[in-house]
Amino acid sequence: MVDLGCGNGVACYFVRIQQPLFITGLGALSALGETVSQHHQAVGDRYVPFQPLGRLLGADSPHAERPAAWIAARGLLTHRKWSPVTMAALHVARQAISDAGWGPEELRDAALVVGTSRGNAAGWLGPWPGRRPFRLMAASNTIHSEPAAAISIEFGMCGPNQVLASGCSAGLDAIGMALLMVRGGIAPRALAVAVDLPLVPLLLDNYAMSGLLARSFELDPYHPMSAGFVPGEGAAAMALDTAGAAGDPQLLHYGCNADACDPVGIPADGGRTPELLEQALRATAAPVALCPHATGTAVQATADPAAFNRAFAVTRPTLHLLKPYVGHTIGASGLLESVILARFLRDGKLPPNRPGLYGPGGYMLPDQVLACAGTLYKLAHGMGGHNALIAIKPS
Repeated sequence: MVDLGCGNGVACYFVRIQQPLFITGLGALSALGETVSQHHQAVGDRYVPFQPLGRLLGADSPHAERPAAWIAARGLLTHRKWSPVTMAALHVARQAISDAGWGPEELRDAALVVGTSRGNAAGWLGPWPGRRPFRLMAASNTIHSEPAAAISIEFGMCGPNQVLASGCSAGLDAIGMALLMVRGGIAPRALAVAVDLPLVPLLLDNYAMSGLLARSFELDPYHPMSAGFVPGEGAAAMALDTAGAAGDPQLLHYGCNADACDPVGIPADGGRTPELLEQALRATAAPVALCPHATGTAVQATADPAAFNRAFAVTRPTLHLLKPYVGHTIGASGLLESVILARFLRDGKLPPNRPGLYGPGGYMLPDQVLACAGTLYKLAHGMGGHNALIAIKPS
């Protein structure tokens, strides 16, 4: 841990990674598909799954005309014992474990970190079709740690077990905390999982009242008229190990800080995100590409370019926006987007943007698959001003 002494009497910490970890296993579930390969194909084909919410919630929903993205295979999320969120988490964990080739010996002492913003809201704050409801306080239906407990039980994982709820940055923080556990010698390897199913009427009501939901089906996060995000369901998993195989991307760096400014808003100048980027620049090579949080809200459309301009004074990375494909999957977003990026990096590639997206301040948003031989940064931000970043590169 290094104290950078960021000024004004404020200590600012980050972790310098001397050697990389390898990303050995991936799992994904969202409106783009049930497997990582389906996500890779969909983004490569520039497929957009947004639909009117009325098709999921009914024509009488007050949000029926708004765009959203949801998991088509609803049966994957329905179980007598486990909640819908837990079923999504188990689905992606199974994929990543299989992809990494972990057996009982590798799983026994592996660390597990689960990130989620809304926990078990789905199937708890409202009924879940096809699932008999539990009593409100019946364990384990209402505890936010249920997904982690279920994964450890189902896969025999007896190592450290943690759940993070750092808002929309929870998925990226799950990667970072998993990295710290391995680097700190707490566990020999780690599984990071993130999941959120936010298409719950009560949650949607609150998002809408806050003015955060998009009405346009053409999500263009940095366009001057951008005014809201497209909510989406999603889950993802990533296996980290100190030993990797040919083609496994490397995880180089994790950092986080806080704006300490507002419970919901983002400072218009980017807050402390530039410091986070500058820390990463000192710990790794300058990025050739950046995947920002880029939700589509008006405040983020202003704050992000300001932060980038403060951090990248000379060479500007290309921007690669993934929420125009999957929507904003809230606490799952950072990990889900990192999984998609890692799958492209296995081939030494970068994902294409949707054609025609607005580039802020001259930043390039290429709409073709590009070769990648350098470092890629992924950013996430949580309400309350929590900022997180990872750096990864192809093998």
